[in-house]
Amino acid sequence: MSFEFIVAEKKDKIGYAKINRPDVYNAVNVEAIVELEKAMHMFNDDNDVLIVIITGEGKAFVSGSDISRLAKMDSIKAREYSQIGQRVLNFIENMEKPVIAAVNGFALGSGCELAMACDIRIASEKAKFGQPEVKLGLIPGHAGTQRLARLVGIAKAKELIFTGEMIDAQEALRVGLVNKVVAPEALIQEAESMAKKIMEVGPTAVRFSKTVINRGVDTNLTTANSYETEAFSILFSTEEAKEGMKAFLEKRKPKWDKK
Repeated sequence: MSFEFIVAEKKDKIGYAKINRPDVYNAVNVEAIVELEKAMHMFNDDNDVLIVIITGEGKAFVSGSDISRLAKMDSIKAREYSQIGQRVLNFIENMEKPVIAAVNGFALGSGCELAMACDIRIASEKAKFGQPEVKLGLIPGHAGTQRLARLVGIAKAKELIFTGEMIDAQEALRVGLVNKVVAPEALIQEAESMAKKIMEVGPTAVRFSKTVINRGVDTNLTTANSYETEAFSILFSTEEAKEGMKAFLEKRKPKWDKK
C-alpha cells in the first residue's frame, strides 16, 4: 500500500511507519493522520509483522499539527480533527502488537501525543518534546492532556502544558517521558535492537501483557489484578506457554514459530 504522507514498509518481522513531510518538519494534517491509521491497521493485520517502529523523516519526528490548516477550522471541524486524532492514537496505544517510537527530532503537539501513544519511546539526543498549544491560544487535542499526566504525573504535565515550553531528551528521560536516549546515528539501530529483544519472547504473552497493563492503569488495583489473573491463567492453555516452560527445563531457546 502506497501513501502520500507516510512511508510504510516491513523487514524481518518489523513494520516501519515514517511520517514523510520533511518540508514542514512532518507537521501533520488530517490526511497524514488517516494514512498513519491505515498503515497501523495494515501492520496489525499482517501475521508477518510482530512489532512496529514509528519515526519521522528528516529533522523532526512530528513537529505538531499543520497550523495553516488549523487556522481555517471552525469549532465543528476542530472537534472532528480532535476525534480523528484521538481515534488513531487510541488504536496505536491499544493494538495488540507493541509499538516503538524512534523520536529523531521535534516531537511537539501532535508529535508528542503520537509518541506518548506508543508503548516504548527511544529518543535521539537531538529530540525535543513539548505541548506548545497554549502559545496558540489552544490546548492539546489528541489526548495530550491525559496521556502526559499519566506518564509524568499531574504536576509536571501541568507545568509543560501551562507554559508550552519544550524539554530536551535528557529531561524527557528524567521525568519518565522516554525510555532511553541515544546518539542520533544509533536511533533506529537501538529501536530495532529493542524490537528484536521483544520478538525473542512469547508473542502471545507480550500481547496479553500490553492489554492487561493498558486496561489496568485506568481502574482500581483489585479489578486490575483480576485482569492479570485471568490473562495469566489463560496463557496456561496455550502451546506457547507449554513450549516456553519446556524449553526452559531443557535449557534451550523456545521455538515460538512451532508452538
